[in-house]
Amino acid sequence: MAELKRNNNQISLQFLGGAGTVTGSKILITYNESRIMVDCGLFQGLKKLRIKNWDKLPIDPGSLSSVILTHAHLDHCGYLPVLIRDGFVGDIHCTYPTRDLSEIILKDSGKIQEEESERANRYGYTKHRPAKPIYTVKDAEKSLANFVPHNYREWVIINNDLKFRLLNSGHILGSALVELLVSGQRFLLTGDLGRMNPLLMHPPETVNHANALVIESTYGDRLHPTVDPKKELKEVIRTTYGRRGILMIPTFAVERAQELLFLISQLKEEGDFPGMPVYLDSPMGIDATIVLQEHADWHRLDRAGCRSLNSAAKLISSADASRVIVADPEPKIILAGSGMISGGRILHYLDRHLGEEKNTVLLAGFQAAGTRGRSLVEGASEIKFFGSYHQVKAEIKQMNSLSSHADQQDIISWLRHFKAAPDHIFINHGEPHQADALRVKLMDTLHWKVTTASMHQTYLIDCPDSKIQAR
Repeated sequence: MAELKRNNNQISLQFLGGAGTVTGSKILITYNESRIMVDCGLFQGLKKLRIKNWDKLPIDPGSLSSVILTHAHLDHCGYLPVLIRDGFVGDIHCTYPTRDLSEIILKDSGKIQEEESERANRYGYTKHRPAKPIYTVKDAEKSLANFVPHNYREWVIINNDLKFRLLNSGHILGSALVELLVSGQRFLLTGDLGRMNPLLMHPPETVNHANALVIESTYGDRLHPTVDPKKELKEVIRTTYGRRGILMIPTFAVERAQELLFLISQLKEEGDFPGMPVYLDSPMGIDATIVLQEHADWHRLDRAGCRSLNSAAKLISSADASRVIVADPEPKIILAGSGMISGGRILHYLDRHLGEEKNTVLLAGFQAAGTRGRSLVEGASEIKFFGSYHQVKAEIKQMNSLSSHADQQDIISWLRHFKAAPDHIFINHGEPHQADALRVKLMDTLHWKVTTASMHQTYLIDCPDSKIQAR
């Protein structure tokens, strides 16, 4: 197809990540001389995706006027230090909790990358001489000066053509939908949409009108189980304790760690908990829990609930204390990053305890394709880390009842609040099967015309007639 050129009466929408995959979210919106990006995340999972983090963006970062950040997960914010290092000087707009959580996550990401590069160089399991991090802690710290926080529903004017506001998406603390007005056209970008009845967060805010909608599809092909997550967790704990084993839970530091601590605190308060210690061995998880407590108006927990959550586990920050707990063979529950086993302290526990049948690994969140967590879910007999293969003899359990992403039914329920179908609907942030399943479901149930976003494809929307073309 011949290349189409944007004219001054058109808005262009381009997916530089998060299309055909759940990671690397970057949505470029261009109108006249204005360029903004919604989210700026790292690719994770499959190697063919991870190597994209080393690619130069197809645009000059210095040409961007602003970045709008939906939330603080690494696949949405993790590329920001690179963007700034490569020339971006504009504002990064987000909510107050997202600013605080992004500081934790970006610094930790830089630290992990530095440590993995150092380990690869020390033990020689790298093809690169020397291996280098994508960015450093110093790069991450430098990016924080660009953050400009806002409250929900606060209109922010970028220029005469663009303004936006952030609405609660119900996904994690401070997560937001982006309602963007571009020359009179109303764009709504969901980022990651939360459940209709989240455990700790307020449910997503409903919207009834948009000219163009970008909707995520992480769980676009399925329904979450209806089991009580507290009962599900209780059963795994009791089974593992009955074997005198260790329960290792690779844990996302933001949201999932706090949800698990909340459930454990409830089990303890009900007197329905075995005599085994619980450790949150995650400096980032500890910091994220503090942020949750500091932003009391942004979630559903009261002060008593926060205190109970905070006392549910022994908090482990120092590496020396972590090493002592790793070496201890006694029954215990470990919550440690990272959630998809892509790095972090959980690897040291798996290194020591994955090969014992009495132990359990509980995967309590989405596992992207190509991650060690996905390999375990799919029954791998061994996984590779620290430069060698490790046999999987521990029991592998998965817990989907805590997902912070809307499932297919949640998405459709949320969309039914629209008074009319948006003129243009794009599905992103999903693996191909999930995205296509949601596309078909929306066409069949709501009779909406839907486009599955393609990576790097540019979609042109006319103003004010809203006719769309793609190249």
